[in-house]
Amino acid sequence: MRISGRIALITGAGQGIGRAMAKALTAEGALVIVLDRDETAARRVAEETGGHAIAADVTDPEAFGKALDAAIGWRGRIDILVSNAGMATGEPDGAASASDAHWQKSFDLHVMAHLRAVRRLLPDMIAREEGAIVNVASAAGLLSQIGDAAYSASKHAAVSLAQSLAIDHGGQGIQVSVVCPLYVATPLLGYAEGESGAHDRILPVEAVAHSLIAGLREGRFLILPHEEAGLFFRKRAEDMESWIKGMRALRARITEDGESDIKHLHRRI
Repeated sequence: MRISGRIALITGAGQGIGRAMAKALTAEGALVIVLDRDETAARRVAEETGGHAIAADVTDPEAFGKALDAAIGWRGRIDILVSNAGMATGEPDGAASASDAHWQKSFDLHVMAHLRAVRRLLPDMIAREEGAIVNVASAAGLLSQIGDAAYSASKHAAVSLAQSLAIDHGGQGIQVSVVCPLYVATPLLGYAEGESGAHDRILPVEAVAHSLIAGLREGRFLILPHEEAGLFFRKRAEDMESWIKGMRALRARITEDGESDIKHLHRRI
């Protein structure tokens, strides 16, 4: 896919992976719309990239709808949608202990926000027979995240939705991709903006952004910034029983050691 000259909309672009993707797409010649619920952060990244800032909460259907209209109005179209906004809060006492509101918030952010953006932007892409739809999911959407079932379940749903979109619209000139990194040094995991990971399995945000660019150019559906995520995915599919036993043992070791900080999980993988 040609990136230069394209209009890209990135949600959750005020920091972390979204900010890095905004910079990477700008470096490739795209014009970027930085959408974030934090208006100050959105404006900062827009200034860094020469793009356009829009503040909105993507889980608020009305506010997000207005933001999408404003994004389209900036240059008349959106060529690349990158649904990146996400969160992970965890469930220390297990999946069944979390409230309905906790689960609903995760699905509203990781699934419904993406779907609502696609509903608004897809018809014009189909009419022009070109466009790219990218969901920044997680390797948790292929595997499982210990201690955060709502995150894992909603990311699995995000991957499944992307697959359906690729099946439904891949023949209409629409490129659909899903980005599934393992651990990345972002504020979501407790890292300061610009801080590097403590281990080579914790990638800097720039590495994920570079993977996005490569995946768009190559027209790939599944974009894996961590190559080992593909290996883990295959192992899980080939022997689910062993995978669950191994993850159960890993959870027990983490609980025993009291290492609830996700920064330390790479030691156990």
